[in-house]
Amino acid sequence: MGIYLNPNAEAFKEDKNTDIYVDKSLVLIELNKLLGSREKFVCMSRARRFGKSMAGNMISAYYSKGCDTKGIFSKMKIGDVPGYEDNLNKFNVIKLDLNGWYQKGINEDKEAVLFKYIHATLLKEFRKEFPEIEFDEGTSIASNILNVYAQTNEKFVIIIDEYDVLVRERVSEKLLKDYLSFLNELFKDTTLRPAIALAYITGILPIVRDKVQSKLNEFTEYSMVDAQQFAGLIGFTHEEVDDLCNTHGIDKDECARWYDGYKLSESVGVFNPLSVVNAVRRKEFGSYWSATSTFEVLKDYIGMNFDGTREDIISMMSGTPVPVKVKDFRNKLDDITNKDNVFTYLIHLGYLSYDRKTKTCKIPNEEVREEWVSAIDYDDNYVKVIEIVNTSRKLLDDTINGNEDAVANALDAAHTEVTSNLTYNDEHCFQSAICLAYFYANTRYTLVKELPTGKGYADLALIPFLPNIPAIVIELKHNKCAETALQQIRDKKYDDALKHYRGDMLFVGINYDEKTKKHECKIEKLVL
Repeated sequence: MGIYLNPNAEAFKEDKNTDIYVDKSLVLIELNKLLGSREKFVCMSRARRFGKSMAGNMISAYYSKGCDTKGIFSKMKIGDVPGYEDNLNKFNVIKLDLNGWYQKGINEDKEAVLFKYIHATLLKEFRKEFPEIEFDEGTSIASNILNVYAQTNEKFVIIIDEYDVLVRERVSEKLLKDYLSFLNELFKDTTLRPAIALAYITGILPIVRDKVQSKLNEFTEYSMVDAQQFAGLIGFTHEEVDDLCNTHGIDKDECARWYDGYKLSESVGVFNPLSVVNAVRRKEFGSYWSATSTFEVLKDYIGMNFDGTREDIISMMSGTPVPVKVKDFRNKLDDITNKDNVFTYLIHLGYLSYDRKTKTCKIPNEEVREEWVSAIDYDDNYVKVIEIVNTSRKLLDDTINGNEDAVANALDAAHTEVTSNLTYNDEHCFQSAICLAYFYANTRYTLVKELPTGKGYADLALIPFLPNIPAIVIELKHNKCAETALQQIRDKKYDDALKHYRGDMLFVGINYDEKTKKHECKIEKLVL
């Protein structure tokens, strides 16, 4: 048993002994299917704090010959799967946290010889683990794996956490070259390939599509834009969060509003695990994930302001998804040349979510929305947008209080700021402008665009999730009058779509004149 070669299960046991733990052991079933196949090279990329390292600890504890974990896994979900013991503690495991090694290299002034240091450290563990085998001085990890395999026929599982740290840190060409040589020897040598039962590397970014890709082209990527069969196995699913909320007395709808929104496949969405755990533990919803990162990254890339970036960010701030081409991004931070690259990078970081079916991205939830507000607050290009956000609370109060002139004036400003001369008369753009103007309403309402009513669609409905506030139905018109908009709400009985709601309702009719760019508002209260 070593630290890096055939490690024990202590890290996994610590994870499992936390007061709030979600059993994700079924990921091992999917990995077992890949063992020894051409698909045995797995690159699992997820945003920060989405459970990658915890999964790595569990995978190591399951396969490693350096521990006996039958007593633990037999009581987990995988223990109910026939044949789960077939691969349990049967492999030589090499587990490396590349970020840890990199930080150690910096702190000890060994960055220049980082990979020689890694090879030398592992050589000591090979000699200790296999005393009957002779290992020459200065041999690499790959050579030692091949040596063991040749003499014992034993295979290896290689786990590398934070494999992309050197790419994200934009290290020197010398260090990157050393890293590429390290990867090349481990994963490109066809002679070594039979000795590897499984290679599992994790990071935030998928594989860089140039020099690094040439070393890792054997790997299948499972990412925030294409998670495939691993969609629900890294991160918390809706069912898992519902169970946590029910067990600990947490409002699951509010939990979803704060932390849901990452749709990793057609049928599976996941929550940010770190944030859910903190909310459950503290019995309070707030921005926990963002506290582990920094909005500097978000601010810097928003500040690039490529053509169309500002308009799309305003749309997403209003709750409207925008198209994005994720395949153009080469996963290199020094090769971001357009807004699609920016948005794709932010998807991998977790600041945006991606829908593969519609090929669009959006701000996933309230926690991340707060981070976006903080980021644009520092950008001169968004001064007017921040003003609209900051006055959105007053707009909601004016609407509830029936202050029609104040509502009309607020929408004058929002409509002009969000749209251009070309899009001013576009109904969907006006709808986005209204959603941005009611930004604060997201803390009290669920905003639903095009709400089906049975006799048409209400342009916008604000459905409260807090007590003692009215539901709001908004109908939009242009070049007509606000009373016409109100009459449509009455005639088409848009309130029927909210008949399950038992509180008061507000009908809001809004009209704008496309020549004068002035808005008119009429508000009618329905008391139930």
